Formats: sequence, C-alpha cells, structure tokens
Amino acid sequence: MSFNPFAIAGKSSGASVQSAIASASQKTGIDFNYLMGQAQLESGMRTNARASTSSASGLYQFIDQSWLRVMKQHGAEHGLGWAADSIKTASNGRMTVSDPTMRRAILNLRNDPQTASLMAAEHASDNKDAIEQSLGRDATGTDLYMAHFLGLGGARSFLGAMETNPGRSGASMFPAAARANRNIFYGSNGQPRSLEQIYSRFAAKLDKGASIATGTTSSRASDGFAMNPVTMASAMEIDGATVIPGAGESGDNAGAWAKATLDQINGSASRQTQSASLMRPTPNTARLAYMMLASLGA
Repeated sequence: MSFNPFAIAGKSSGASVQSAIASASQKTGIDFNYLMGQAQLESGMRTNARASTSSASGLYQFIDQSWLRVMKQHGAEHGLGWAADSIKTASNGRMTVSDPTMRRAILNLRNDPQTASLMAAEHASDNKDAIEQSLGRDATGTDLYMAHFLGLGGARSFLGAMETNPGRSGASMFPAAARANRNIFYGSNGQPRSLEQIYSRFAAKLDKGASIATGTTSSRASDGFAMNPVTMASAMEIDGATVIPGAGESGDNAGAWAKATLDQINGSASRQTQSASLMRPTPNTARLAYMMLASLGA
C-alpha cells in the first residue's frame, strides 16, 4: 500500500485536542499542563488558527521556517520521514522544500492536532535540554515559554540575567522585542517592567491558559502557586476503566483521551481489562495521572 502524505495534511482526527496533547506529553516527557497552557495562549486551542501578521498557523502557531526546522529534526521519529526527507537546508541556513505541493502538504500538518502537539513538545524538549545545560537547573514551563517567545539564545540571556539581577529592565536588554511587544515589556503607566515582573506575568498567563483549556478555575494563593479545584462530572466506563471527565468537559472528549491513554498503555498487544480509574490530566491532576500511568506500566 502506498503512503499518501497529502491525505494526512487534510485529515481531521477524531481524537480531541486534549487527547493529542496528552499523547505528545507522554511520548516526550514535556509537562501536559505547559503544553495545554501554550496551546491556549497561542491559538485558543483552535487547530486552524492563523496569524494576520506572519506565517504562523495551527494549534501552536509555528511560522513556516520554525515548522520546517523542527519537522526536519524530529519528523522521522514520528513516522513522518517523507516530510523530513523532503526538507533541505540551504547555504544561508533557511529550510527549503523544492516541490511546492509537498511544501504545502508539510506546512498543512500544523493544523493536525496530533502532529502539531508532537512537534511543539519536541521543540520544547530541545529547548529544555539546552536551558538546563546552560543554567544548571531544571527548566520550568515558564522557562520553556521564554524560549518560545525570545528564541533559545534570548531565553538563555533573559534567565541568566534574571538570576543575578531580577530588577533589571527587560526593555533595556531586548529593545527590538520591547518595541514589538510593548504591553509585555511596559506597564500601563509606561514604566518598563523588570525581568522578574515579565517572567511572573508569563507564568500567570500559562497557568490561566491551562485552566481555561482544561475547564478548571484558577485562583492564586498568597504563596504564588496556582490552586485549581476540579469539579467532578459523571464517571464513565471505558474498556473496564473508570473515566472521570474534568470540569466543563464533554464525555466525548474524556472518552477520546481515555482511549488514547489505554492504547498507549497496552501498545499493540490485546487490551486487558483494567480496574484502574483514569482521572483527566487537568493542571491540578496531571502529575497524579502520570503516576497512575507509570503504575500501570506505561
């Protein structure tokens, strides 16, 4: 049977966006909460979102060059060798695809939630490794978003400077970025924000984005950590497992996530009845969900 990449580009998956993100998180080890928050901030969880001022498109708003670069690096690992092999690096460092139809098919994959989530997670994983090597500590979700916002080099500079001088003006370090994103680098009174203030605002936005995306509510405690209460909906039975939808989530979405999770637990082997309870990985329960998967041998 021949493989048709153009069918993939136009294919709409029956699995939910949350299911795609959960799968990408499990495959790459990148935090589910971070990936959900980023998708909410970038596209409002819309797989067909397009920017009006750039080539950015899809769930994670990859611009053309960034998408081609991450696809070249990681596509083959996820069964997309046809795409990775078609992308070449020009002498000026730009990523090119000689066949216009093939290029369009590869770029259209940004609108497929499974592919977009995997590439976003792989890109975050690359940044995570580089940041941790540079700073000598574990990278947080906010660190990863700084790399998404400023590029890896910019994030290294930002995070390194924030460690030694958190009160330093962000605009003085990144004047071009400040001109293009005045509301991030300056307060409503026109005063420049410090590196620490900018970082804290991104952390809050990620938390809020994840809360919106997963249907939870978020309130910040005085210690600065997010508190995300979960309202339980009616439980369902999926292949012997009890599935508890998150607050505000449809049964269909919860079921899609559970099926994807059980498929990954059992792999290609025949599915065994599990007497486990699968709780949806909301910001408040993501780590619990991972621990449960680990206990099941995922």
